[in-house]
Order: sequence, then C-alpha cells, then structure tokens
Amino acid sequence: MSDSSPARPAAPVLDVWCELQCSDCRTALDDLRALRARYGDRLEIRLRHFPLEKHKHAFAAAQAAEEAWEQGRGWDYAEAVLGRVEELERRGEAVLVDVARELDLDADEVDTALIDGRHILVVDADQAEGKAIGVTGTPTYVIGGERLDGGKSQEGLRERIEEITDRLLAGQDA
Repeated sequence: MSDSSPARPAAPVLDVWCELQCSDCRTALDDLRALRARYGDRLEIRLRHFPLEKHKHAFAAAQAAEEAWEQGRGWDYAEAVLGRVEELERRGEAVLVDVARELDLDADEVDTALIDGRHILVVDADQAEGKAIGVTGTPTYVIGGERLDGGKSQEGLRERIEEITDRLLAGQDA
C-alpha cells in the first residue's frame, strides 16, 4: 500500500551566522529562544559558524561546538559557551572542555577534536559561505533570501524574522 498523502513542506530555515566568543551573539540568544518557543519545528534554526579574527578562541569554540553537535547537544553547548565569553577570552580552550564536561558530553573527545581538527572543514565551509553572501559580522540572520545584520543592533530583528517566517509559513498553506 502506498501513502498518497502530500508530503509536508520543509520548514523555513533561519541561518544564524554566529561566533561563540561574541557578546552580541550572546544577547541574541533570547531572541533565538523566543523564536524556538513560538515556532517549534515549523522553523528550522541553524547555527552557522563565523569566527572573527579579533577573537582568538572563536575558531576553536566553533570546532568544539561541532563536536557537541556530533554528541547530540549542540544548542546546549553553544548557549553555555556564549554564556561564558569573558571566561573564554581569559582562560582559552580549557573553558571549551570544561563546558563539555559540565554538560556530560565526552570532554576527552571534544579535546581530541580540537587537537585533530576533524571539524575544521565544516567551520571553514560555513565561514566561506557566509563571506560569499556578504556576512561581515555576527550575529547575521538569513531567512527567505533576506539578510539581517544583528551585529549593529538587535532592535526589531526578532519582529522582522517573525514577519518573514509567518509569510513563508502562510505560503506553505496556500
């Protein structure tokens, strides 16, 4: 017997170009939490890496977050690291392993991933794609083909993302 019911349309995607040593990205977490609460699985929110040269531990943090994603706790890890940006600046990569341990991740595997560089290509690919579409700072949001720069101000961005998401979701129902 074949299932002839129409396939559910893919959820709209919100790409969030983020850097885990960025205080503006930490501020943006409240908006991301609100969007996840409002839309649930009707909006796919993807964290994309855009480590900035001015933050010396951002590239390592992106790699560690990729390992956390491999272990099933990527969002938790990213939020925890963003909550400790000042400590990351002071203590460096040790913070990344500490956060993994606190979240009951395999901290040794996170440490090994930082050494062997297994996630470098993912981070590099995100950064290259971001540059190709004009990302220059973090956070930057891309949804429905529209780029919204949150690095200058978060003011009104969640409302704009909600407007675009509602329009995209309404288009799925048509």
